Amino acid sequence: MQPVNWGILGAAKFARDHMARAIHEAEGARLAALATSDPARAEGFRAFCPDLRVHDSYQALLADPAIEVVYVPLPNHLHVEWTEKALRAGKHVLTEKPIAMSAGQIDGLIALRDATGLVAAEAYMIVHHPQWQRARQLVAEGAIGRILHADAAFSYDNRADPGNIRNRPETGGGSIPDIGVYAYGSVRWVTGAEPVSVRSRIHRENGVDVFAQVWAGMEGPGGRFTYGAMTSMRLPPRQEVVFQGEGGLIRMTGPFNAGLFAEAQLHMLRPGQPDHVERFPGARQYRNQVEAFCRSVRQGAAYPWRLEDARGTQAMIDMVFAGEIAG
Repeated sequence: MQPVNWGILGAAKFARDHMARAIHEAEGARLAALATSDPARAEGFRAFCPDLRVHDSYQALLADPAIEVVYVPLPNHLHVEWTEKALRAGKHVLTEKPIAMSAGQIDGLIALRDATGLVAAEAYMIVHHPQWQRARQLVAEGAIGRILHADAAFSYDNRADPGNIRNRPETGGGSIPDIGVYAYGSVRWVTGAEPVSVRSRIHRENGVDVFAQVWAGMEGPGGRFTYGAMTSMRLPPRQEVVFQGEGGLIRMTGPFNAGLFAEAQLHMLRPGQPDHVERFPGARQYRNQVEAFCRSVRQGAAYPWRLEDARGTQAMIDMVFAGEIAG
């Protein structure tokens, strides 16, 4: 397969530390260009990709005829704008989550994707991790019976960094846009369920949510179940997801930042049976994501997280904000 040429809009730290390296290392991909107005920020990328071409503006990268795929790691409030511009420039585009700030904004992206025939997706990397793929398989097979309840927790503490884009309302900050996409979208993806009712308690600082507790009723192919979630940017680090069924439970450790927060593990506990543990120490979810996107571009392979999937999670985020109660 001819390598797919990728370009990155902006020299974000996350792009430098994770996605740029994944693109550079992935089979079937080539990290070809970066757009940044600050040459010094490009050096961190050139440290592992010395042949990288650097453009001094986003528009210049979009005009580069050699670039086939654009990766967009910009602040949240810029995602829709630059996804649209990339598609209109004839580029396939992979945009960081959340790809939009409301579900309605994604409708326009879906229409533009369909009109151009290009591949466009949200960079929801966990669906490319075998831990999550295994959880989805086990739930679909009925390994723990009909799901009765699920809960998710994701927290970290960035209060010491007030200038961080996650702490700024004008850049689409907050724990719900930043990590609620994981807590809500992961359970949707594993179970195929959607929320039918949502209530939430949200605490804010400087106009962004720093703690959110969510209670929801979910309905999917296996029927209805209850769901609870907690996200926070003001608590010690925690990541855990649990699916409870009639016949047991599945607990996932290190589910979101696999290998960084903790080793990705799947524990299945069923009464009267030995505890079952699966470990995934070498899985590379960012690289897997890049390779899956390249296969979609080159071979037309189905991509596991479509814009329609991203819209479903964003619709749930919208419901979380709309369902806020006092307290």
